[in-house]
Amino acid sequence: MKWNVIRIAAVAACTLGSAAASAQSVEVMHWWTSGGEGAAIGVLKKDLESRGIQWIDMAVSGGGGEAAMTALRARAVAGNPPTSAQFLGMAVVDWANEDFLSDLTEVATKENWDRSIPPALQRFAKFKGKYVAVPVNIHRPHWLWMNARIFNDNGLRPPTTWDEFNATADKLKAKGILPLAMGGQPFQEATAWESVVLGLGGPDFYRKAVIEADPASMKSATMLKVFDQMRKLRGYVDRNFAGRDWNLATSMVIKGDAAMQLMGDWVKGELIAAKGTPGKEVLCIVAPGTQGSFLFNTDFFAMFKVGGNRRAMQLTMASAVMNPTFQETFNLAKGSIPARSDVPMDKFDACGKQSAADLKAATAANHVYGSLAHGHAQPAAMQRAYLDVITKHFNSDMSSKDAAEALAKAVVAAR
Repeated sequence: MKWNVIRIAAVAACTLGSAAASAQSVEVMHWWTSGGEGAAIGVLKKDLESRGIQWIDMAVSGGGGEAAMTALRARAVAGNPPTSAQFLGMAVVDWANEDFLSDLTEVATKENWDRSIPPALQRFAKFKGKYVAVPVNIHRPHWLWMNARIFNDNGLRPPTTWDEFNATADKLKAKGILPLAMGGQPFQEATAWESVVLGLGGPDFYRKAVIEADPASMKSATMLKVFDQMRKLRGYVDRNFAGRDWNLATSMVIKGDAAMQLMGDWVKGELIAAKGTPGKEVLCIVAPGTQGSFLFNTDFFAMFKVGGNRRAMQLTMASAVMNPTFQETFNLAKGSIPARSDVPMDKFDACGKQSAADLKAATAANHVYGSLAHGHAQPAAMQRAYLDVITKHFNSDMSSKDAAEALAKAVVAAR
């Protein structure tokens, strides 16, 4: 039934997606539709247009990319894929396994990508030793963002542990100030959850419970504490959070309608678009207890197997994405740090410089891990098993013990 739906959707997709782009163009599917994201994608669009390549935009909003992947699947099944599409790490691997992706090794070898792309990113950019995707950025999802005016007016310090976070949130709540801005979407709840896992359990526990999907870790006393903390977070969120997009939650912090947000550094893109300065109007620290570790997610552009001149346009686009000047300009707008390790950080804000320095230190300590919430820790089916339990617990009165047991069962079943 599922594939019948996809095939039906494919017919519509063929109509919506131009069957053949012009000779000097690239059709790009992505889900960067918020203000800050739109400004960032505009950088790539202008760069390609300066090279004489028309940008044909196929933006699909919603769900942290889930809607875009559904639309992309319909196009691919119909034999009408776009020139390129935005992917998260595990999705690149999945599509490469299905033999949809084009080999970019020609341009990668010419430009020596191995020298500038960190090994953690090469794991996803390469398939069977050949480049099939080009990384755009490195995001860090475990940040805590705070409205500076609210903190200053109430004599509060940024919390560095979860106990401090709870004490700060309780003080704000007692004063009638909403402690935490959040949206009721699975990826947002999972973003908070993985920050709590890392913050309370440390890097080794995160590795066992998330990267290795160890059932014993999921039923441990530490995991019970994780779900206890998630229950506390639910008490700091407003009643109208269901279905709220992450950027609307960010706007609440920027405007002072809420004090804090647990979200990745793409928040900076929204702040920059609102003419703010990261680290000034909105303060940034890593999520409580996660100091010394680095969770990451990277956006990739992968190219589909196409013929004729479209292939040449793909290689040009791949080269443009890896250009150091583009990487700097794009990531300054996006809020992330460059995927290239050789791009100077001089122009980046304090939050970006901290992220780059922390990545270097965490790499040396072997404490760099892929983000579960953002598609870099587990394949899609396993990720969904985690998210289903996390969101069910967050939106119900399920006990921590029941949640931990349900998580262990769900992950075993999804293997």
